[in-house]
Amino acid sequence: MHRYRSHTCGELRATNEGETARLSGWVHRVRDHGGLLFIDLRDHYGMTQCVVDPDSPAFKLAETVRAEWCLRIDGEVKPRSAETKNENLATGDIEVFIRDIEVLGSSKELPLPIFGEPEYPEDIRLKYRFLDLRRETLHNNLVKRTKIINSMRQRMNTIGFNEFQTPILTASSPEGARDFLVPSRIHPGKFYALPQAPQQFKQLLMMSGFDRYFQIAPCFRDEDPRADRLPGEFYQLDVEMSFVTQEDVLQTMEPVIRGVFEEFAEGKAVTKEFPRIAYADAIRKYGSDKPDLRNPIEMQAVTEHFAGSGFKVFARMIESDPKVEVWAIPAPKGGSRAFCDRMNSWAQSEGQPGMGYIFFRDEEGATVGAGPVAKNIGTERTEAMRIQLGLEQGDAVFFAAGDPKKFADFAGKARTRVGEELNLINEDAFELCWIVDFPMFEWDEEEKKVDFCHNPFSMPEGGLEGLNTKDPLELNAYQYDVVCNGFEIGSGAIRNHSPEVMKKAFEIAGYEVETLEEKFGGMLRAFEYGAPPHGGMAAGVDRIIMLLVGAKNLREVTLFPMNQQAQDLLMGAPSDVFPAQLRDLHIRLNLPEA
Repeated sequence: MHRYRSHTCGELRATNEGETARLSGWVHRVRDHGGLLFIDLRDHYGMTQCVVDPDSPAFKLAETVRAEWCLRIDGEVKPRSAETKNENLATGDIEVFIRDIEVLGSSKELPLPIFGEPEYPEDIRLKYRFLDLRRETLHNNLVKRTKIINSMRQRMNTIGFNEFQTPILTASSPEGARDFLVPSRIHPGKFYALPQAPQQFKQLLMMSGFDRYFQIAPCFRDEDPRADRLPGEFYQLDVEMSFVTQEDVLQTMEPVIRGVFEEFAEGKAVTKEFPRIAYADAIRKYGSDKPDLRNPIEMQAVTEHFAGSGFKVFARMIESDPKVEVWAIPAPKGGSRAFCDRMNSWAQSEGQPGMGYIFFRDEEGATVGAGPVAKNIGTERTEAMRIQLGLEQGDAVFFAAGDPKKFADFAGKARTRVGEELNLINEDAFELCWIVDFPMFEWDEEEKKVDFCHNPFSMPEGGLEGLNTKDPLELNAYQYDVVCNGFEIGSGAIRNHSPEVMKKAFEIAGYEVETLEEKFGGMLRAFEYGAPPHGGMAAGVDRIIMLLVGAKNLREVTLFPMNQQAQDLLMGAPSDVFPAQLRDLHIRLNLPEA
């Protein structure tokens, strides 16, 4: 018999009755039933109930074991009685009568509970992550993670992509976040950077003629953490293709993404054909470029119903500034004063003066609008708005007014709030879509200049002619995002493969040619030697897994994450280093005063 086990803790069945089995695993719990001791033994594969009575030579040792001790158990497999079978356990038809126990590793008193899913301070969970990972939900999440990544790889291989590994030590580049820098010992005063993404390398692979590349790529960004992005590092399904249009990329990757979701959806509905939504339309309808389409609410402009109306607050705004619009946020079945007051209070908590609203009720068999807004704009305008929005008795509508560029984000949050409060969001679906037609440039109010809006490597619509003849702030790019349930899970573009077009684009964004050549010289040189048209995307592996397992935080799908202060409490990183190490790197610390 093997030194540690003949079977796993999830393997024994009724067909093994009468066999002698050897199991190794952790004590999930110990139960004393009047002289009989029950030990639930757990390993990666499952759990088996083991029993020992006072007649067993192992009983005395069994009395000493505690939760999370690591044991080897030898015993006879016996069937459970009908009334004690556990249908919720794969091994629930049998139990093992213990004849011998060996303690492989005893455990100190646990600093956090393993059994169940209790709320517990995050700092303790991260410091003792090796224990936290023994919890069933977290353990299962990480196992599913490996299966999801394997599915991605298989799907990419099936459609003719080759997996390549790109460098981890590279040059710093301005890609929208801070780089993690690595000092060079051999080249004093110079630094490598950990890649924010394999962007330049995958484009260089297209220059090299590899045609279809993918990689489950680690990416490093020194940015503030949030629930849907971990500090430090994350992984993406990185993809690039040669001789393709935007439509080719979307048609290639949509089946891959949909297939992964369908494989792991566990009964939830998955969008069959991803709708294409222009960026401008997404902002106007949903207040976000990553809309949650499970929420059926679509916003509409209702400016004309307020222009010249008796609701002077909006009417004066519209009259004084041509940029001003009024957007309506419908609230099906939200037509009660109590709900409208709650939404008004919520808006104030968001830093707004409040939210105007109308709710519709029955008066003598007719549907009429009620509330201060309806009173001030009058019956005719209220009815015209109700018909435009398709509202009925028992519904309500809320309003946001001003320059849409300034209030669209708040309006989107209000749409989400209404959907959540009124239980309009379909929790049993994965609603996916493409967001397309992103603007190439945007106005940087802080720097008072035009800058790249999304991805500086994208091809502008119209190429060089578009850059030379169109207002940069009116110019779209061949850029696209894939969105699921309110999360951006992927982003990509058709690349700017022309040196002349790239130089012009960077010139518009305020970059000198020298800066472009210094930061992206390798890629520019490659473009001068027969660059193919190419494009691709990157899908966020961690976010996709988070959605598929139903987690609320990326820490629930990551093995050894950092905390919100970008600290690894388990390994003690970041940490001090020895003076000799700094001398080797020619570095002297200039720390801020405490």
